[in-house]
Order: sequence, then structure tokens, then C-alpha cells
Amino acid sequence: MAEYKCEKCNMSIGTMTCGTCGNELVHETLTKDDGSTVHVSQCPEGHGKVKSPMCCGQDMSCPI
Repeated sequence: MAEYKCEKCNMSIGTMTCGTCGNELVHETLTKDDGSTVHVSQCPEGHGKVKSPMCCGQDMSCPI
């Protein structure tokens, strides 16, 4: 299970699922054209992806 955690306040988010198929979203890191990275959670069946959650004004991290 991908767990996102806030580095500032330690709030965490556990399982997120796809609304289309019900599968648990998996953590991925995308590399943009400029070389920077974006953390996302995506459906393993290809139904889409969402940017990682935010807390305390910053992206939450995922150790996976």
C-alpha cells in the first residue's frame, strides 16, 4: 500500500482507490521535460492518475 506522509506534521494518507475499477492506486514518479519530477498515484488498469496529495503547503512524500 502506498502511504503518503507530510514531512512537517506527520499526517498520513493510506489507501486510495480508482473510482472506475476499485483497484488501489499505485505510486509513480513522472519526469517532466525540464528534468523535474512529479509524484502521482495512478490506476494500475490505466484509468488515470492524480498528483500526490498536499499537506502544510507542500507535496506529501511516499517512500515507495
